[in-house]
Amino acid sequence: MTPRRLGSTDLETIPLVLGGNVFGWTADRTASFAVLDAFVDAGGTMIDTADAYSAWAPGHVGGESETVIGDWLRASGKRDRILIATKVGMLSGEGGEKLAPARIVAACEASLKRLGTDRIDLYFAHRDDEATPQAAVMEAFGKLVDAGKVRVIGASNFQAARLKSANEAAAEAGLPRYHVLEPEYNLVSRHRFEGELQDYCIEHNIGVTPYYGLASGFLTGKYRTRDDLGKSVRGGRMGDLLDGKGATVLAAMDTVATETGANLAQIALAWLMAQPGVTAPIASARNLAQLNELLPATTLALSADQLALLTNAGA
Repeated sequence: MTPRRLGSTDLETIPLVLGGNVFGWTADRTASFAVLDAFVDAGGTMIDTADAYSAWAPGHVGGESETVIGDWLRASGKRDRILIATKVGMLSGEGGEKLAPARIVAACEASLKRLGTDRIDLYFAHRDDEATPQAAVMEAFGKLVDAGKVRVIGASNFQAARLKSANEAAAEAGLPRYHVLEPEYNLVSRHRFEGELQDYCIEHNIGVTPYYGLASGFLTGKYRTRDDLGKSVRGGRMGDLLDGKGATVLAAMDTVATETGANLAQIALAWLMAQPGVTAPIASARNLAQLNELLPATTLALSADQLALLTNAGA
């Protein structure tokens, strides 16, 4: 698993980032610790989380994932072996809402406390905030970088024009820019990244760590008919994919699976890893079995013909 550099930064990661959205939610403390230990021991180098994980769950308020990761960091002693990425901008709280400068500062302090660490390696604006001047947002992030509390900043769920204008505002003020982008991107959802946004990231050497690499499980082959939609709480969202190009993509993936012996999750992630501009997709694992299914993607080399078959199926 050869490390890849995140854009023009000094951060490196293997071509798979471990998603932390399940920790403290569908993966309890024991399961989370086991997955985190196994990921790092297998050579994994980066964990992605957010202060908003898992505020959507009944009884949760956000910060549950960071708390579990922080407990694991203290128990394992592996802080210096892993990069921690987290986010601000989804939750209201001390300092205001979204990306208000005071909110960024307060949320960073809260994340550092939950994680039990003195720095965040990669701090994302979780989503754009058009109500706050971008220069003020970049200045707030810049102060955190200057204080050594954040190493690199990134943007998640930004459109091309807004990512460009934010970085231009940073350049004009002599502030750190967004060096990493975290967009939704997978074989059946390509319109949010491909085109102007992808071209901008490539031109300006911005690292890309896509989320939903497995399309919430659709690209594992779990949902092939309408009878399968009841297999999980996410099944209700899969009907549109089945009615659209999903079945064609799964058929192409089945062909590649026969040729390579890889499972569909590995194929979906390997396709992402091979896309221009992509550094490392994010994928979550609730248990060791799921993690062990994902890790071989980092060494799966798809042929040019296989990549073309998959690309054309999802076009």
